Amino acid sequence: MVSTVWRGTLSVGLLSLGVSLYSARERHGPTMHQFVRGTDHRVRYRKVDEETGKDVGSRDIVKGAKVDSDEYVILEPDDLAGLAPGKSRTMEITGFVPADSVEPVWYSNAYFLSPQDQSAAKPYRLLCAALERTGRVALATMVMRDREHLVLVGPQQGVLTANTLFWPDEIRAPSDVMPPVAEAEVSERDLGLAEQLVEAMAEDWDPDQHEDVYQKRLQELIEAKSAGRKVRYAEERPAQEGTVVELTDALRKTLKERKGGRARAPEPRRSEESAKGGTAKGGAAKGSRRKKKTEPPAADLEGMTKKELLRRAQELDVPGRSKMSREDLESAVRERISA
Repeated sequence: MVSTVWRGTLSVGLLSLGVSLYSARERHGPTMHQFVRGTDHRVRYRKVDEETGKDVGSRDIVKGAKVDSDEYVILEPDDLAGLAPGKSRTMEITGFVPADSVEPVWYSNAYFLSPQDQSAAKPYRLLCAALERTGRVALATMVMRDREHLVLVGPQQGVLTANTLFWPDEIRAPSDVMPPVAEAEVSERDLGLAEQLVEAMAEDWDPDQHEDVYQKRLQELIEAKSAGRKVRYAEERPAQEGTVVELTDALRKTLKERKGGRARAPEPRRSEESAKGGTAKGGAAKGSRRKKKTEPPAADLEGMTKKELLRRAQELDVPGRSKMSREDLESAVRERISA
């Protein structure tokens, strides 16, 4: 069992329950240390008094804040403990915000939130169900590890999670860290091709389909060197450098590779007149060509994967296809084929 990170009370109005925090994430991979090249001598770091050069024990170390170029204020643990009376063991909910209203850049660390005892189970389940039904998350504050944190509490994987957030003055603006992005005109033609590319690569989030290849290879390298063997991997295609000169050609080529066939530009938007039959000759010809296209029997749709159904829905121009489940996609495609 993972050790508890924090224990306290989750409070909202007159409702309160004892909760515990557990870290929801951990990094995996081999433990790496530093050595002096050509030897087996470990490189270690020591805490020493810079004036005397003597080692300093943890009990003799206190914190200090710089207030001038060469002046510090020493802060004892008792000084810090009195900064937030009443809040050091309380996660106080101050409001509820839409679950998708906080952008990823604000998120810091993730924790699982657990009720401390049986008596807290019912209010815990009640809050979890209410947040799921309303599509909102709780905004709260708490003190942990000598700092006050802004926290989002919400349902995930059947339990409550708590995500600590950065404070507004800790979030950088793009202009603070990167040069301005040059203005560029985006044509409807290029935008249509880009939309086709997005739709062609649309898929559901499945974390099990992703793997940390670098860590896997690092572990293989360590095991191979330990056994006196060498590991070689096929050379990978170098990353492209510079900018794409002709955006349209690049999008067409990418679409062709993704679809395994001919990439076509999006059809021009029809005017109201042509939609009503004002240009019936051209429209009829195009429509007749489409009808001649051989569609798979409706019964064959049952054996298709969601990605195959999504590709078919794209060819049939089914609206809202990227947000449909597999069952909805099958029904929509079946309806279009039968029309």
